[in-house]
Amino acid sequence: MKSNIKQFISGLPSLRRGRGRLFMLGLATLALASCGDVADEITSVIYGRNFSPTNLEARVVNRTNVRLTWTPVDGATSYNIEVYANDSLTFAGTPQKTITGITAGQIPYTVTGLYGQTQYSFRVQAVTEGDQSRDSKWSGAYAKTESEQIFFTVKDEDITANSVTLRWPAGEEADLITLNPGGITHTVTAAEVAAGAATVTGLAPETTYTATLTREGKTRGKIEFTTAVDLGGAIAVNPGDDLAAIVAAAENGATLALFPGEYGIKTDEADFGGSLTVDKNLSIKSVRAGDRAVIKGRVKIDNASLDLYQVILDGTGTDGGQCFDFSADGTVDHLAIEDCEVRNYTKGFYYINKAVKVGSITINNCLIHDIECSGGDFFDSRKGVFQTLNVTNTTIYNCAKERDVVRMDNVGDFADVAPAIKIDHCTFANVGSGGANYRFFYVRHAGNKITFTNNIVTDFNNKRGFANQKSTDAAPTLENNYYWNTQNLLSLADGNTEAISWFDTNGKEVDPQFKNAAAGDFTVGNEDVKYYGIGDPRWTK
Repeated sequence: MKSNIKQFISGLPSLRRGRGRLFMLGLATLALASCGDVADEITSVIYGRNFSPTNLEARVVNRTNVRLTWTPVDGATSYNIEVYANDSLTFAGTPQKTITGITAGQIPYTVTGLYGQTQYSFRVQAVTEGDQSRDSKWSGAYAKTESEQIFFTVKDEDITANSVTLRWPAGEEADLITLNPGGITHTVTAAEVAAGAATVTGLAPETTYTATLTREGKTRGKIEFTTAVDLGGAIAVNPGDDLAAIVAAAENGATLALFPGEYGIKTDEADFGGSLTVDKNLSIKSVRAGDRAVIKGRVKIDNASLDLYQVILDGTGTDGGQCFDFSADGTVDHLAIEDCEVRNYTKGFYYINKAVKVGSITINNCLIHDIECSGGDFFDSRKGVFQTLNVTNTTIYNCAKERDVVRMDNVGDFADVAPAIKIDHCTFANVGSGGANYRFFYVRHAGNKITFTNNIVTDFNNKRGFANQKSTDAAPTLENNYYWNTQNLLSLADGNTEAISWFDTNGKEVDPQFKNAAAGDFTVGNEDVKYYGIGDPRWTK
């Protein structure tokens, strides 16, 4: 073959240097390539050892466990994990834990049995079975575990106005209990460790305490509880008493302490279903948090402030109005609803249809559900105004199917009020789900400011999204919100021709994986949602 090439070249006429030589070189190369054996195509490369795992992340779950996630390595048959306590990627000394034989199907892998409040370093290695020489170099990450929680839930029978009995698994070591506010301390005895129970006295009534159980300075448990009502300073009310008459006779500033049971507001036709008129400043509370009083009826607020704490308001059998009705012109300092349940009202949650200025409406740590909003909006303000509406740490579900969630009309008589609306760490499920011509915020009072942060919204599809009014805050604060099975909140739905004012373009479309939404259990199953604490905190703890 080589002699043939030489003959071919020698037979060519002389060519000028440069292009001629390149031409001849190309011909020679072509001849060699076409006449030689074809090389095998390279389809894979086998390296001398496995690559190290990449994208390694360590995330704390359930307080003292750490979930490790990494990208599987081609060629690795399993992985090794080493765990070092009180370490920050130095990996010095002997590992506290060594875990081997982890397969790709076990990624992410959760390391359990760790101590609370401890920083750990984790490293992961890719291995090939039977060939130790192919073991990869290690990849590392670190995480600090949270405090343990070994306290049992505090039961009502263990709480008085001035003391509490705290319980944890018998035999679990601890040396100190600290209660705040007040910095109250109690040294745990050996007998209390053996029993898993200790009683702390000297507490103040109607106070929410945080109890911390520690051993050698590290937290083993933390829990909140509220001491009972001191009946010495409150009006005791029992089932069967005429609650409306007691309210009418109470002095301004009184506290009513309701023992467990149902309290019906009488009408001409029945012993329940009527309205309770509050015309002086009052506080109404349940005596026992775990067995709450149920008020069956509506509440009319007549130029008075009202504080409700740990009670249930049930609209079953009422006349179809809202739960709270600001029923007179004038001024109201506040309506505060803390740790309550409000359910089964027809028209809405509150109604401001009088020339009344309300300083603040505060709703915190509540469950609100099955308020149809037939004939009214959910939070409904028309002829009056509020200065602030704060809804926090609350779950609202099966409400306002075909109505606005927050309505506030423009009221010229209160032009000096610039209403501020804050909704934070709330869970909305099956709210605004009727596909109707309504929106989340129908707020037209001049100067309004809207903050909507850290919320979960599912199953919303009303056509006008968050807002469609020019007078509604044009630049709301929208941060860290998650949405699932919604339309017109993140973007305009296909086929919708409504002129929606704004969308939450930074919101995330994530399934929270509720445990049983149909039964009112919105415990979050999605680890990312839990990790970032989105929505009502009761479901992500």
